[in-house]
Amino acid sequence: MAEATYTVEGMTCGHCATSVREEVSEIDGVQSVDVDVESGRVTVTSDAPLTTDAVAAAVTEAGYRLVA
Repeated sequence: MAEATYTVEGMTCGHCATSVREEVSEIDGVQSVDVDVESGRVTVTSDAPLTTDAVAAAVTEAGYRLVA
């Protein structure tokens, strides 16, 4: 198992969190996604480490931006 925390810009509500959670959950190997709207933190637990590009693409698909 691998766990990584990312910062996502632009989330302001529960709907935002749901959108990000749904998109990131679709990445192969993702087991769980925890979103904290107030801090912008997204913690992802997966079978193996994920590429930042894969997470960034999912966040972008949800309409938000992954902060480097």
